[in-house]
Formats: sequence, C-alpha cells, structure tokens
Amino acid sequence: MDDNAPRDSSQAAGFHVPEVEVKFTRLFINGEFVDSLSGKEFETIDPRTGDTIARVAEGDKEDVNRAVRAARESFDDGPWPRLSGYERGRIMMKFGDLVEENLEELAMLDAIEGGKLLGLVKGMEIPIAVRLLRYYAGAADKIHGEVLKMSGNFHAYTLREPVGVVGHIIPWNSPSLMFFFKVSPALAAGCTMIVKPAEQTSLSALYYAHLAKQAGIPDGVINVVTGYGPTAGAAISHHMDIDMVSFTGSTEVGRLVMQASATSNLKIVSLELGGKSPLLIFDDADVDMAADLALQGVLANKGEVCVASSRVYVQEGIYEEFEKKVVEKVKAWTVGDPFDPNVHQGPQTDKPQFDKIMSYIGHGKREGARLLAGGESIGTKGFYIKPTIFADVKDDMTIAKDEIFGPVMSLMKFKTTEEAIRRANETRYGLAAGVVTRDINVANRVSRSVRAGIVWLNCYMVFDLDCPFGGFKMSGFGKDMGMDGLHKYLHVKSVVTPIFDSPWL
Repeated sequence: MDDNAPRDSSQAAGFHVPEVEVKFTRLFINGEFVDSLSGKEFETIDPRTGDTIARVAEGDKEDVNRAVRAARESFDDGPWPRLSGYERGRIMMKFGDLVEENLEELAMLDAIEGGKLLGLVKGMEIPIAVRLLRYYAGAADKIHGEVLKMSGNFHAYTLREPVGVVGHIIPWNSPSLMFFFKVSPALAAGCTMIVKPAEQTSLSALYYAHLAKQAGIPDGVINVVTGYGPTAGAAISHHMDIDMVSFTGSTEVGRLVMQASATSNLKIVSLELGGKSPLLIFDDADVDMAADLALQGVLANKGEVCVASSRVYVQEGIYEEFEKKVVEKVKAWTVGDPFDPNVHQGPQTDKPQFDKIMSYIGHGKREGARLLAGGESIGTKGFYIKPTIFADVKDDMTIAKDEIFGPVMSLMKFKTTEEAIRRANETRYGLAAGVVTRDINVANRVSRSVRAGIVWLNCYMVFDLDCPFGGFKMSGFGKDMGMDGLHKYLHVKSVVTPIFDSPWL
C-alpha cells in the first residue's frame, strides 16, 4: 500500500463499510417535512471521498419566517410552555429512548457527513447527547424562584419563565452533541425553537426532529431549517420575533450574531466561540502521560475541537525528552476511513476546512517553525491531513495566534511558572487550558491565574453534564451544560405586593 494514502478500510480484514440510508432531507417546520419555498437544494458531501451523499433542502429568509411563525404560535398559544415540568420531562425521556433505539443509524450519519470516527460517535457522543436530554428532563420540574426578604411592608418572590422563541445555530464538528447541548435545556425550560444545523452536517438534526415528533413533542416546538449561514443563519440572527440566539462557531461569525441582535430587537445572545487553548507541562510531570494528553488534546476529532490544546508549553527541564516522546507516539497515529475501528483520525470535514488547515501549515513552514512530524496531506481523494507538530514556535507566529481547527500542534519551551502563565494568557481567546504537574501549589496557582472558562489539571478534554462549559474574552459568553445551561433559557421575573396591616403580623 502507498504510505502516502489513507488507510483503505474496505480492504481491512473482516471490515465492511455499511450502506448509509438517508431518510430526511427536507426542512422540518410545524411538525412536517416540507420543501424550501425556493425549491433550492444543496449537496452534502462525504469527506472520505468528496462524493455527494444527498441533496438537502436549502432554507433561506422566507423559510426561517415560516419556522418562526410556527414556533411563536406554539409558544404563545400551544401547550409546551404550559405543561407541568414533570410532563415536559416525561416526553423528553421518551425522546431519549427513541434516540437510543436509532443509535446505529444516527451515528453513521454523523460519521459519513462529518468524517468523524464511527466508534467515537456511537460509543461516546450520541450516548452523551442522550444523557444530556435525560439530565435536563430531570431538571424540568425543578425550575423555581425564590422568596425575597424585602425592606418595608412588602412581600416579593421571583419566577423563572422561558425566554420564548430561541434560534439555535450549531456547528459541524460535533453535530449530535451540539444539537442536544442547546435543544435539551431549551426544551426543559419550556421554550420553542428553530435549529439551523451547519450545512456540512445537516442530516442527523433532521432525524432528531422526526424522533422528537414521535416522542410527543408538540408541533412547532422544534423546527429545523437547513441552509447556509449568510442566508438562513443571518435571518435567524436578525429576526424581530426571535427572543434569543444561542450560537456555537467561529469568533468572526459570533461578532455578526451580536451585531444582528443590536440592530434588530436586542435579543439575548449566548456565544461559544473559538479557542487557542494552552497546555502547560511542568518539569515534574510524567512525560509519557503528558505526551498522551498533548496528542489527544490536539488530534481528537482530527483537531476540529474548540478546546484543542494547540499551544503546548513544556518546561525546559523535560523539553527535549518530551519532544522525542511526542514524535515517537505520533508515528502510531493512524489516519484513514472513520468507519475503520483501527483508525485514529478521519478526514477533515470539508474542502474549505482542509484548505484552511493546509494554509496554516504553510504559514508555519514559512515563518520558521521547525517541522517535527506531518505537514502534508494524504492521498488525492478525500480531505486527509497527517498529524502535524511544529517546534521552536514563537508566540507571534500565525500558527501560535490563530485558531486552526485542525491536527496541528505548536510546541514551545518555557522556564518559570510566571512565564508560563503570562504566555498562556497572551491570546484573544479564553476557552480552555490544561496543566500537567505533581505540585499542588503550582496547579492551584496556575488554574487561578489562567483566564479560561475551564482548566483541566492532569487531564484534558474531560466534560460532564453537571460541569458548566463556556469561554472568557473572545471565546464568548454564556454556559452550556449544568444548571447554568438551563438558566440561560429562563427569564427571572420579580413579583412584589404590599403586606397590609394584620393582627397576625
């Protein structure tokens, strides 16, 4: 086999790539699958080959208007916000059961559209998505306010009420997880919604809409409009009858979402944006473990992860040993068909993302970084890139400043704890960070000093349903997961009434 070709999974012993049946390709509005008003469609592409998987309805402004009308009517006059929390939770539990029953089919859709490892989607991402749905189903009947102690002769309390119609704009890197990151708490809160999946990965969102109806979620509560960001996404962001937008994606588009809110109805905005996360490895670290964490942190999901540990800072005492270890380990990293259980990394999601990553690799070479591994694409079919490690990277190099969103590590050396903290914070982003050390004082000091929404100590990319996730600085604001993820879909209303004179007071 050509060493410069991705692993041919179909030839692997005992391995067979299954046929993927695409059932739903039209918009889902008010409980029905419908064509776009324009009749337009777009192609969704298999990144393993560049071939067309299916043609999907291309929604635009008028289709968003239809979806918003359905969601508004469902919120203003429909049953969902008025059901008891227990009843909403019961229906959501049924939704989770249906997702589990269709796990195989859903996992194949995400794998073939997004180039994601089938084992990752099937074994982790969709099961976590189901757990998210059940977590918030359990929270739906625990939404309550507080009784307030007022000064003066007044009684007051707060209510938590759903914000209304929500527009969810979700990214392509983890379509199932992102769908339920947003839809689950919004459902529990009693909101209705329009979901705009990324055009690269639309198929599972349409399938989830179908399952939601089967579970008993009323018409108009979940609407899915597939299409492009500049048309369908922009229409959601500017819409005067949408009360909130929750967006996950690039910082550049996040700016546009905020501008749209400011120039329309000042809708609530929640943004989870880009990152350039530092991983700080100190002299007392276990070098073998640290190398594993560094590689997993930047290569997981082919580097298409917002929290990727793309800036790796290693203290000078172990730097040379670490460099040798990480190069040795990356040689065992297999790139190939994501349906092959022996593969570690599939293709990048689409051609534009592939080209973007290759351009950054070019920047690294031209600006003087030392290439330790990779730096090349693989084969002529599909969008495969070798895991790439640069050393001698300077903080002002393009690859050290910009979010690449691909399998590219920038390796750098530091001397002191103070230097590590300073350099970790010299970024416009603040999504995540990692610290590897045996010294509890160093761990505490660094975790309190690094400006990031989540800091992992001696681990990386560990998430849990009860652990809020979101960024600082230009990585956005607003939290997903945990009760914070529910509360952002709820308004707090204060109710105040006088207490009249009474012989009992």
